[in-house]
Amino acid sequence: MSEVKYPPESIYNILPKEESRIEKPPRYMSKFRPTVVQESKLTKDAMRTMGPAKVEMPSTDKYLKKHSKEPKPLEATECSKDAHKTCTEKKPPVPARTDNPLMGIHTKRDFIKTAAAVPKKPQPVCVDTSKGHKQPLENSGLVPKYIKKTDYGKIPTYLQQRNDEKLRAEEEYNKFVKEQKAQGALRHLSGEERLAVLENLKKDWDKLHHEYQSLPLFIETMSQKAHKVRLEEEMKQLEKDISLFERFKTIYVSKN
Repeated sequence: MSEVKYPPESIYNILPKEESRIEKPPRYMSKFRPTVVQESKLTKDAMRTMGPAKVEMPSTDKYLKKHSKEPKPLEATECSKDAHKTCTEKKPPVPARTDNPLMGIHTKRDFIKTAAAVPKKPQPVCVDTSKGHKQPLENSGLVPKYIKKTDYGKIPTYLQQRNDEKLRAEEEYNKFVKEQKAQGALRHLSGEERLAVLENLKKDWDKLHHEYQSLPLFIETMSQKAHKVRLEEEMKQLEKDISLFERFKTIYVSKN
């Protein structure tokens, strides 16, 4: 059995005990509280109270009547009746019978020629829409004015200059090639040799491209960056050589 320990019994425990109450100190109250309450009541607005403001009730005689809120026309007064008869600006006075008109006024205008002048011809127009939109006929493109120009159908001057420069460059190149051939420094590549060189260039480019594709995705070291740059430069140079051999059929190379 578990041993349970009880407090020792005593007769004094039966006697009622008085409850001890904790007395709280009195609540703090400011000495300025009455003054603050009085000032707040004096400064309170009328519309901040509960319910409507206290106003004077309307009398029973002033009830809402029919058409009382409609705008009323202005009443006609004596001034308004005579307003349309008065004029703010005065007309010039009637000339007197003794006044003489102005004489001796001369002008250089020839009224006979002005009256006999031929009226201007209407400008020709072109109607290009069903709604009657008009535009000058000269600017509409229907008047053949460009074919009547002196330089119509001729080659422009800038194209002539470009063709002359091109012919001059070809002549200089042919002259240089003849001189080099005469010296024996150049030889002409045949069609089979040109195709063989072109095929070898494409194979070299494929090898470099395969090596370039095998590079790692993240390049961190300086040696890897330098290797990548070198491959890109070699591929660009091969692409230039391939385009040169594909573009020109006649190619000269040095014997050295």
